[in-house]
Amino acid sequence: MFPQSILSSAPHSPGVYIMQDTKSTVLYVGKAKDLHKRLSSYARFSAAEHNKTSILLQKISKVDILLTNTEKEALILEASLIKKHKPKYNIILRDDKNYPYIRVTTQEEWPRVHMARRKTRDKARYFGPYSSSSAMWSTLRLISSLFPLRNCKGSQLKKRDRPCLNRQIGKCLAPCAGNADRQLYMEHVKKIIMLLEGRNRDLIQSLQSQMQEAADILDFEKAASLRDQVSALSRTLEKQVISASHTKDQDVFGFARKDAAVAVALLFIRDGLINGSRSFFLADTYGDDASILSQVLTQFYTDEVVVPSEILLPFEPADLELQSDFLSDKSTTKVELHIPKRGEKMQLVAMANANAQQSFEEKEKKKSSWEHLSKSMCRTLHLDRAPDRIECLDISNISGQQAVGSLVCFTKGEKDSANFRHYKIKTVDGPNDYAMMKEVLERRLSRGLEEDTLPDMFVVDGGKGQLGMAMAVAKELGITEDIDWIGIAKEKESEGEKLYKPERKNPIILPAHNPIILYLMRIRDESHRYGVTFHRKLRNKATLTSELDGIPGIGAEKKKQLLKHMGSLKRVKTATVDDLCEVQGIGPEIAQKIFNFFNNTTT
Repeated sequence: MFPQSILSSAPHSPGVYIMQDTKSTVLYVGKAKDLHKRLSSYARFSAAEHNKTSILLQKISKVDILLTNTEKEALILEASLIKKHKPKYNIILRDDKNYPYIRVTTQEEWPRVHMARRKTRDKARYFGPYSSSSAMWSTLRLISSLFPLRNCKGSQLKKRDRPCLNRQIGKCLAPCAGNADRQLYMEHVKKIIMLLEGRNRDLIQSLQSQMQEAADILDFEKAASLRDQVSALSRTLEKQVISASHTKDQDVFGFARKDAAVAVALLFIRDGLINGSRSFFLADTYGDDASILSQVLTQFYTDEVVVPSEILLPFEPADLELQSDFLSDKSTTKVELHIPKRGEKMQLVAMANANAQQSFEEKEKKKSSWEHLSKSMCRTLHLDRAPDRIECLDISNISGQQAVGSLVCFTKGEKDSANFRHYKIKTVDGPNDYAMMKEVLERRLSRGLEEDTLPDMFVVDGGKGQLGMAMAVAKELGITEDIDWIGIAKEKESEGEKLYKPERKNPIILPAHNPIILYLMRIRDESHRYGVTFHRKLRNKATLTSELDGIPGIGAEKKKQLLKHMGSLKRVKTATVDDLCEVQGIGPEIAQKIFNFFNNTTT
């Protein structure tokens, strides 16, 4: 139960409390304006044993306290600690997606526009995140067609004697060849930012004005180009849904609860237009709705997220004024939090609430679909248990080099990325896939026994041979009956996929479009993808390394100069000390080290 001794040292001050179990695992992080008062409420708490707070209090062994000067500091510290420890009883916002941004490199002399996976503090302008990647790529294509900026990589522009093909087809002003008018180039950048900020109407008016000016001075070629830009932007504007009579930037939150589960939906409104949405599903929440909504606000508005001037909420969160101050600090203007009761704003919240409720319906559909597939798999494959957790292993190597085992996990029909694992092969030299598989299986299954995390089904990529190897490992560990084992292999192109089971002579052959075979193929293909991606990284890293890396004092720049001057590693190896001294940045001492290294001599 809650340790009473903590109350004697808990002050009547703002701060953060960290609840931990006997293993010092952080269970819950909370903040309070008055720590003593808040912790006393836990000490006095009384409810049924199955109550979530009761369950939490039974697990607590100790409570650490961190004092802050203000309640706002406590809120910021709480968010930081939740992000760091990911406590079981705090809500953690996840939507299993990595939303992209559009990045405008305004800090560069000749800015570029491209997609970025992460927002960093590099003084560039970031727009997004885009919940629809297709919408983002459509926007990038529109920008590329209207504004001829460079798309070559690198912040530093490499000078060229001749411009690339993009200049010839009118897609770039060719600053690399000294052909670009900087004022015109930066004017294009300004227009792109207007477009990405959602100021489409302002941009169209500006372009129309410039088009008229060009026509008045009889510059019909420029006028025609501006006319085409106006036409393209007008067509794009027609496709967007107008959500409000104003041109404000708003975020609209929706909230829905079903038993212990909570769904949160978020609509992004920019310049009066809905330009995206996100949703979060919290399966087993702790706390009342007001505190949950407060945590959602704190966690969602990180440093990477642009805070709009107005946020519409379905009800009042805990610490409303504190949240408003906290979010205003993250914005360039004061952020207003509204709980609308009537009118257009209430309709927007109702729309967001409907989207949140839709999350439950989608979850129910997925659950029903999985239950049907699970029963079908049990019946068709004669399984001993429901295949709620399925794992699959892939071995990737080239002639035994950069060998890696890649394990993927699917839980109740969905990819479970948190349980994906890579294993570098430690005990096998040379190309021996069976021995590599044996090593990885022993490591995975032994740990699964210790932690009680064995899968319900293990899919082996291969036929009878690979399945036999897996069963030998399972027999050694005494878990042949604890897991259902399936081998999947395509032995002949014309015959399609075959499924193998232990102690069964003939394979199970299912129709090509059977949902069971399609699901198992999806798992197997994901293990290939995951394995190949990691193996490619290892291979590229090995390719970039050189024997020169083993010489003390030779860094990346000196290595680059050596290879550039000498032409190849072979010539570096056969060079004399005098030859090496001719390389820029290589003095007599370093030259002697390089010579000694390749000629096995010592000074």
